[in-house]
Amino acid sequence: MEYNLNNYPNEYPNNGNNNQMQQPKKDGANFLGGFFAGVVLSVVAACFVFTGMRFYQARQMQREEEARAEEEADSLVNDMTMGKLQVIEETIGKYYYQEDVDKKTLEEGMYAGVIASLGDPYSTYYTEEDLEELMDQTEGIYYGIGAYVGMDVETGLAHISGVIDDTPAQEAGLRDGDVIYMVDNEPMQGLELSEVVGNIKGLEGTKVHLTIYREGENDYLEFDVERRKIESPTVKHEMYDGGVGYIQITEFDDVTVNQFKEALAILRGQGMKGLVLDLRANPGGNLNAVVEIAQQMLPEGLIVYTEDRNGKRTEYSSDGKKQFDQPLVVLINGYSASASEILAGAIKDYGIGTLIGTTTFGKGIVQRVISLSDGTALKLTVSSYFTPKGNNIHGIGVEPDEVYEFDGDRYYDDGYDNQLEHAKEVVAGMIGEEEGND
Repeated sequence: MEYNLNNYPNEYPNNGNNNQMQQPKKDGANFLGGFFAGVVLSVVAACFVFTGMRFYQARQMQREEEARAEEEADSLVNDMTMGKLQVIEETIGKYYYQEDVDKKTLEEGMYAGVIASLGDPYSTYYTEEDLEELMDQTEGIYYGIGAYVGMDVETGLAHISGVIDDTPAQEAGLRDGDVIYMVDNEPMQGLELSEVVGNIKGLEGTKVHLTIYREGENDYLEFDVERRKIESPTVKHEMYDGGVGYIQITEFDDVTVNQFKEALAILRGQGMKGLVLDLRANPGGNLNAVVEIAQQMLPEGLIVYTEDRNGKRTEYSSDGKKQFDQPLVVLINGYSASASEILAGAIKDYGIGTLIGTTTFGKGIVQRVISLSDGTALKLTVSSYFTPKGNNIHGIGVEPDEVYEFDGDRYYDDGYDNQLEHAKEVVAGMIGEEEGND
């Protein structure tokens, strides 16, 4: 006879007969037996479930540990690197010949070293002091000698890329293109641009000693230059004969946009008929500033667009309502970089002006300053930029429509700027043609 565990009668076929099976006689004994069997099977099943859950949990923990280990292996901050840093610190403490090592300096150097290892001359770690100086510079005010400093990526040497009028740098006789060999008798080779600039800057009223290499000189030149508070006029303007206006933009800072608008308004009020826009030795600056200035000149359409590493595209455009419609010549040279190349490249792509001079520097990438919670910051290269026609000029530069070399000897001998004089003549000729057509 067969019964289910609940002791209910069931019908089963039996030798082809449909006779119903008989109820067992010893119901109490069979009930207890079935009950105990059920308990045993329940316990066994529970054990299997418990064991299965423990196995599942153990496997999950193993997978999480493996994931953490893999993540740590891909991260700079892991047990191995932390252990090695501790060994390095202990080794310095035990063997380095100077006992008064500043722990804060070592810490900042560690962070700066991580960014320097990217091999990107435009990515930098900023201490709190560095960040404060950077903010002052973008506002057009800083303490220094009054010279713009750039970095030659190929040689790794810093150079003077521009000299501000009526500043200690000009008074001392520094020139565009001067290579900064030493600062206060300390070699500058191998240092980041921010480190070179940091060495040149200092307390107001103090002097910095510069050892300069200048092409054409037989020996290094030595300069003692006073540090002062520099309020950088980023825009200069002048009106020449025949209605030829002149605007020079030395860099693109927060103050540059209003300075440019004011200069343009003044020249128009003086009867300007054509313009020479001087971007020579302009190292670049703020992307938003150059976009706002471009919106004062370009027709409707793209000014520039950027693409990050994921291909995300960001566009900056002009509505064309303030398009510059007079003869225009743009002066450029090998020290015109970054934001100045954005403006020159857009003007060239739209054909609204003639570029004269030499090929620009070729910096077609964009940096972003990312503030950290402790008051420090990172400046990282985050995207490439492209001219309206889709040209990436990084490492290439913007070529002039007319190559016209700068006569440095004559300029520094008697102040004659042959490129500017030629540009004025070209604009004057364009004005004459327009008036003749009228």
